Amino acid sequence: MILLDRVTKTYNRELGPSLDRITLHVEPKEFVIVVGQSGAGKTTLLKLLTREERPTSGKIIIGGIDYDKLRDKDIPLLRRKIGVVFQDFKLLPNKTVFENVAFALEIVGVGKKEINNTVPKVLDIVNLKGKEKRMPRELSGGERQRVAIARAIVRQPKILIADEPTGNLDPKHAWDVIKVLEKINRYGTTVLLTTHNADIVNKLKRRVVTIQDGKVASDRANADYEVL
Repeated sequence: MILLDRVTKTYNRELGPSLDRITLHVEPKEFVIVVGQSGAGKTTLLKLLTREERPTSGKIIIGGIDYDKLRDKDIPLLRRKIGVVFQDFKLLPNKTVFENVAFALEIVGVGKKEINNTVPKVLDIVNLKGKEKRMPRELSGGERQRVAIARAIVRQPKILIADEPTGNLDPKHAWDVIKVLEKINRYGTTVLLTTHNADIVNKLKRRVVTIQDGKVASDRANADYEVL
C-alpha cells in the first residue's frame, strides 16, 4: 500500500537532507505509529506522501500509484485516497458539524441526497451522533478533532494520516481520538499516526517506526516508545 524506496529529500544542500535514503513499507490495513523528535523528518515524510513535496531522489508508490508517473492534474484524485488529520483541527468556524463534514463531499461534486445519507453514518463512526447541528465553538477539543477525522474519512480514503492528532488534547480526549482511529483501522483503512505521546505508543502496542536525523532509526512491531 505504501512503499518508499531509498527516498531522500533535501531542501538546502548546506544543511543536508531532511530525509536520507528512507525505505519503508506499510501493508494495507496496517496501523503504524511514526515517532521522532521535532526536526527529525516526520513532517517532511508526510508531505511527500500527500505530494505536497517531491523527493529529491528515490521512489514512492502508494496504492499502486507510482509518484514518478503522477501528473499534476491527477494529484487531487490521489488526495481523495489519502485522508489527513492535523493537530489544529482546521474546521470551518461558521459551519455546523454536519456542514463541516459535508463540505468535503460538496467540493468533489457529491449530490445532496448522497451527502445526507453518508454524513450521519460517518458521524456515528466517530461517536458524534446527535451533535450534527453544533458549531465548532460549542465542542470540546476532542470532539472537534473527531469532526476533523470524520471529514477526513467521509470520502472513504484507503489511507488516513493523523499528524499529532492528540497534541492539543488532555489525556481523556486524546484517548477518545485514538479509539476512533483504531475503529477506522478495523474497518480496513490503513492508519499512519505521528505522535510525541509515549503513553499512547506504549499502550497501543503497534508497529513503531522511529525517525532520527532523517533516517529510520528503528522499525519494530508491538513496540514501546523508544527515546534514541
